[in-house]
Amino acid sequence: MQLSYAQNMEDMHLDRLFAGEARGFYIDIGAGHPVADNVSFRSYLKGWRGVAVEPQAALHALYATLRPRDIALDTLVGREAGEAAFHAVDKLHGFSTMVEDHARGAASFGASYATERRAVTTLAAICARHAPKRIDWLKIDVEGAEADVLAGADFARFRPRVILIEAVKPGDMSPSHEGWEPMLLQAGYRFGFFDGLNRWYADAAEAKLLARFPEAALDWAGARHLYDYGRAPANQEHPDHALAIALAGLDPASLPLVDPALVFGFLTKNVTAEQLAAPATAGAVSRFAHLWLGAEIEHYDPGDLDGLSLEQALAALQRSDMFRAALGRIAAAHDGGFIMDT
Repeated sequence: MQLSYAQNMEDMHLDRLFAGEARGFYIDIGAGHPVADNVSFRSYLKGWRGVAVEPQAALHALYATLRPRDIALDTLVGREAGEAAFHAVDKLHGFSTMVEDHARGAASFGASYATERRAVTTLAAICARHAPKRIDWLKIDVEGAEADVLAGADFARFRPRVILIEAVKPGDMSPSHEGWEPMLLQAGYRFGFFDGLNRWYADAAEAKLLARFPEAALDWAGARHLYDYGRAPANQEHPDHALAIALAGLDPASLPLVDPALVFGFLTKNVTAEQLAAPATAGAVSRFAHLWLGAEIEHYDPGDLDGLSLEQALAALQRSDMFRAALGRIAAAHDGGFIMDT
């Protein structure tokens, strides 16, 4: 299943650019919810890891359980280290910003905002502390503060191979790249394409990546989009419908934060102690995997089960990225990740 988690198919474009690269490192600034409208989640599920920067506390807290291999930072990113005002928009978290005029604009959508002082770091400092020698891609989506983020970079030392940056103003969607694009071009990056929301660039030294940039954005119909499924319990076509039904009785919005032992109990309530203690077999574990993993079942491999009981094998399955993803997909339509009409 070609399932896109991103707002504008950014993850599918990244799949194309980095096809065949099983491991990589990203920096996602303005990462948002770890699953809903998230650019880096598909890369994470492929085995990549990176830095996710998200200053909104409720969203940042979800990374520890849904994406534990990532480094999640709850800070602002700007021209220099220090402190700045952050305007957190209620409900429409994607409008939260360091630019108060843009936060005010969210009022036209019926949202209010609250202002607080937050610590600021720089992109250069994040790279120096957390990044490996090779950074495969960098995404910047900070609702109008993109120039400030780029001003705090050190492209002489840290050169992401690909950079994508939201290039329209919040609300009115008019072009905004004129204020920051010269910094990238002067740093040796070449423009690739505009997908309707983001402008894409590659290091001039990355000829193969530049050649992979499409002339136009990929076909929207070429992938399924998570938010089109709505809420898992109500839609039989949702990739995690069966799991959501099995977990009925637990708050779907809080599933990623529920005690794993409680979740395990719900999912094995019809399995006897003797069955759990019996040696694990690929067939037995796979029957559970088809229920538990939803959209990720195509990537499931039971691996070496030698010496494991069924309970131990299922516990390992529960700790997998694939199962965490299933919980995150269910929760995203209930916890504010996706805004649902009903």
